[in-house]
Amino acid sequence: MKNKIIPPGDHRLDTNKNLKWNILFAILSGALLILSFPKYGSGFVAWFVFIPLLFALHRVTSIRQAILLGFITGVVGYTGIIYWIVYVVVNYGYLPVYLGIIIMLLLACYLSVYLAIFAAGIVYFRRKIPLYLIAPVLWICLEYCKSQLLTGFPWENLGYSQYLNLYLIQFADILGVFGLSFLIILVNVSLFEIITKRSKREYIVAAAVSLTLVSVYIYGIFRVNNIDKLLQNASAPSMEVSLIQGNIDQSIKWNENFQKETLNIYEDISLKNVPANGGLIVWPETAIPFNFQDKNDLRRQIKNISIKTKSNFIFGSMSYSPGRHYVDYYNSAYLLSPEGEVKGKYDKVHLVPYGEYVPLRNVFPFIKGLTAGIGDFSTGDGYFPLSSAGRKIGVLICYEGILPFAARMYKKESAEILVNITNDAWFGSTSAPYQHLSMTIFRAVETRLYLVRAANTGISAIVDPRGHIAAQTNIFQKDSLKGKVKFLNIPTFYAEHGDILVVVCFMLSILCLLWSWRGRVRNADR
Repeated sequence: MKNKIIPPGDHRLDTNKNLKWNILFAILSGALLILSFPKYGSGFVAWFVFIPLLFALHRVTSIRQAILLGFITGVVGYTGIIYWIVYVVVNYGYLPVYLGIIIMLLLACYLSVYLAIFAAGIVYFRRKIPLYLIAPVLWICLEYCKSQLLTGFPWENLGYSQYLNLYLIQFADILGVFGLSFLIILVNVSLFEIITKRSKREYIVAAAVSLTLVSVYIYGIFRVNNIDKLLQNASAPSMEVSLIQGNIDQSIKWNENFQKETLNIYEDISLKNVPANGGLIVWPETAIPFNFQDKNDLRRQIKNISIKTKSNFIFGSMSYSPGRHYVDYYNSAYLLSPEGEVKGKYDKVHLVPYGEYVPLRNVFPFIKGLTAGIGDFSTGDGYFPLSSAGRKIGVLICYEGILPFAARMYKKESAEILVNITNDAWFGSTSAPYQHLSMTIFRAVETRLYLVRAANTGISAIVDPRGHIAAQTNIFQKDSLKGKVKFLNIPTFYAEHGDILVVVCFMLSILCLLWSWRGRVRNADR
């Protein structure tokens, strides 16, 4: 049988050519998504990150193609953002490299589903509802779902890309990081509409978007100046803090032969960087490689540090609670008074799946074998501040620093400072430590509290209530940070009311769906 000849100008050739270009545009948006975040990217890129994808979607003829293009953008982008997972599970989960890559790609594919739905929604609604309305609304709904479903993975939501844009991020004390994500998508769509249509309506919309962005900046300038005055107030109560970065290699951290050496390293740095009397010393997550509950010489050495320095002392340690049939283990933070007394203990509430506990281990027995190097902790009772000398301290352990609701809970409980302790040694010299810090900064803006961050291998930092990084360390070096924090009582709309924007976006998306279905029913009746 002879091959069928496709005549010149056949639409199938054009369709294939368009598909190839559309895929290239989708890949380009994925690459720009990577470049929107640290350590190698810039927040400026986020303002046009999805324009190539919008061009591709503008030319597709089916929902199926839209899903494919959105998924491609997501896989490229999220693979570049979370590539560090391979390093973690291979080096500390003891998995072969190929399995580490598969696990990372599976997570990237899961995250890409949200982008695929976003792309499908744009194509579905594009003839019914203006793009500048449906795109940001749909994005916020999906970004919220990504942050909550299956324990949630809000890692580098789009708004976090702006962490260095001091004036812009002030808006987070009203609508949180989702408010910034909304603005970024709105600007992307506005630019795309001007490029493709250039009609009077598009220019009017672009002018309105520009005015909104300018208003946000003006608000940011006002808030920065306002908080500056409060920070410069000499009568505002303050405290000196000293953050200790021991730079203990993860491979020896839990080796009993190095317990004393690890403790001596942290003690030596602490004694050389003693805060003023009544100040606060902070050690990172699980800084002490033993259970502080056990009464031994190591415990006595820890208590003596607060006595020698006459300081309040927060440090991370594992803890346990014996039960009738088993023992519950916790990832905990202790607070000691300047007299060496235990003033409180916080047990981490939000655990990281397959990092601190193993979901489905009883349903799928093979999972236990794959996660042999992973701990299995119990969850704490809630976000309750630790208190010493009349000061309330909200402690965020590791991953909790990227959770807005955790900081909000502390603010509602009258916490006066946020302390984030973490051990980012797991991440090596990948982008993850930089990404982790970029998200944590927003907790200071949302609550208008000082946030101090002690990380085993860095990045340790002092962040003021404006979200400005007053000081920070480099990664993988023994170091310390000493600085003064002030206790400011600044109420914020976001801390009080939470994600109002998300509620509004879900309501609008439901209305959009009802409107589109109504139109279909009308057409069917004709």
